[in-house]
Amino acid sequence: MAGSFRPDVKESEATPEGLWLRRREFLTLGAAGALGLAVGARARAAAGPTGQPLPVARRVDSAGGEAPTPWEDVTSYNNFYELGTDKADPARLAGSLRPRPWTVTVDGEVKRPLTLDVDALWRLFPLEERLYRHRCVEAWSMVVPWVGFPLGDLLRRVEPTSRARFAVFTTLLDPAQLPGQRRAVLDWPYQEGLRLDEALHPLTLLAVGLYGRVLPGQNGAPLRLVVPWKYGFKGAKSIVRITLTERQPTTTWVRMAPREYGFYANVNPEVDHPRWSQARERRIGEFLRRKTLPFNGYAAEVAGLYAGLDLRRSF
Repeated sequence: MAGSFRPDVKESEATPEGLWLRRREFLTLGAAGALGLAVGARARAAAGPTGQPLPVARRVDSAGGEAPTPWEDVTSYNNFYELGTDKADPARLAGSLRPRPWTVTVDGEVKRPLTLDVDALWRLFPLEERLYRHRCVEAWSMVVPWVGFPLGDLLRRVEPTSRARFAVFTTLLDPAQLPGQRRAVLDWPYQEGLRLDEALHPLTLLAVGLYGRVLPGQNGAPLRLVVPWKYGFKGAKSIVRITLTERQPTTTWVRMAPREYGFYANVNPEVDHPRWSQARERRIGEFLRRKTLPFNGYAAEVAGLYAGLDLRRSF
């Protein structure tokens, strides 16, 4: 995507219309309006998390001391095209998704393939709450307290063969549960992929919860991928299969729009999306945009994975 940023693109084209209109509304309201919005945000936060509590063994702040984005915003502003393309669709339509019973298969280049019920799966590992920055490719961001376990712990249990180089994540294909799949907006089922060293990295999480509770449907219940140094579309939701392969997979967004979405999708303020800049981002709940950090602020932990790789070509 190097050199393809179009400065003529208006903010209303790069930012979802609803957000853009809310920002214009903020400017119109002025100080009195700002006070009203702040009160509204406190009221939403006061609503609090819901759902079955999870047994969290430890909590880790990996967001530099930033406060988490309120539950109401994390669970009502989502990209989950299997449920709909509007940000509000996932929360509105998640009731059709049945996250229990649910099985997950891990196969491919492994010595010990397995298929397990999702609740039996997460009970194999101590659950951690990880407070991570979440950066969407659309230039908005959140801070999210995920609950889960390192993907590497699961992959080591199935013993990858010497030929395993990539991990492929396949999500549920069932238009009755995921009505967005009735439309050909993407090539279903949704698939994402990681290099094996990325999948084994300690920061890479399989999430089963949020805010100490089971994962809501709109956030990818019952099992989703979280890779905090990559754009959010890498986080496959409602996963049913993890397959280790020898060859790099062609993931869904790469197949649909290869000029706009790369396999690596590392957060990089120096490589713009063809239709907007990635240099700055809008944190949900904040008015002013902030600078985007390389690797979403996790460069110290993960930059070494890409030593010698041209991050403009391998975006």
